Amino acid sequence: MFAPFMINAWIVATMVAVVAGIVGFFVVMRGSAFVADAVPQGAFAGAAGASLIGVSTLVGLSVFALAGALGIGLLGRRGRHDVATALTLVLMLGLGALFLSFTTQYSSEIFALLFGEILGISSSEILPIAVLGLVCIAAIIVMYRPLLLSSLAPESGEARGVRAARMELLFLIVVAIATSMTLPVVGALLIFSLMIGPPAAARSLTGSPLRAMALSVVIAVALAWVAIAASYETDWPVGFFVGVGGAVCYAGGRGWAAWSAARLPSAAPSPPAAPAATVGS
Repeated sequence: MFAPFMINAWIVATMVAVVAGIVGFFVVMRGSAFVADAVPQGAFAGAAGASLIGVSTLVGLSVFALAGALGIGLLGRRGRHDVATALTLVLMLGLGALFLSFTTQYSSEIFALLFGEILGISSSEILPIAVLGLVCIAAIIVMYRPLLLSSLAPESGEARGVRAARMELLFLIVVAIATSMTLPVVGALLIFSLMIGPPAAARSLTGSPLRAMALSVVIAVALAWVAIAASYETDWPVGFFVGVGGAVCYAGGRGWAAWSAARLPSAAPSPPAAPAATVGS
């Protein structure tokens, strides 16, 4: 499990989990789970096109992820956000189907992009993934306060000069970058499990944004490590373990929140007893 060829898997999985935990925190807070699902599935079409013409799949992923995020952001300004997301996804999936119809030579690569193939990460892929990860983290640090304000109280943010539409577009670009680096690891169909499960569980465990973000990263890293170990031992896709683990994390977080809420009434101090009436002599 810790053989030299596995070192790349541990390094990349850790980087991916850190970014997914940070970006996913805002995905959950902003209610953008559909976007976190749509962008990677649309970006998969870019990877298929890149394989068809013989260029790096990371380039295809980046181009289509960015195009999808911009399409969702621009179309969402003039209409319903969910409709814009669905239309963008349908368009990119249609292009992906077209690209795949032109060749049958990349079935193994396509399967890896769908379900993840972290055990096949090469050393040459570490640097691009690390650069994309640092860009995501730097963007979140720069946008943290206005992004948090527009997520929690959009109207108050507008009053303070934080334009919600602009923040939404910038955040979608960050999601696209995060998608480009995480897609080869966990796959297009299960990438949102890593970006939704740990952050949602963290938000159930604490109300502090910074603590929830830190806890989200810890849970995501632990989930990624467990998924790698399980995939190595069973030879099953790592995306399967990420998907199941993400659901377990979310269920555990909600269960803890429900249990804590149920304890509050019994833990609250009892009101003081009324003073006894004085009996006259």
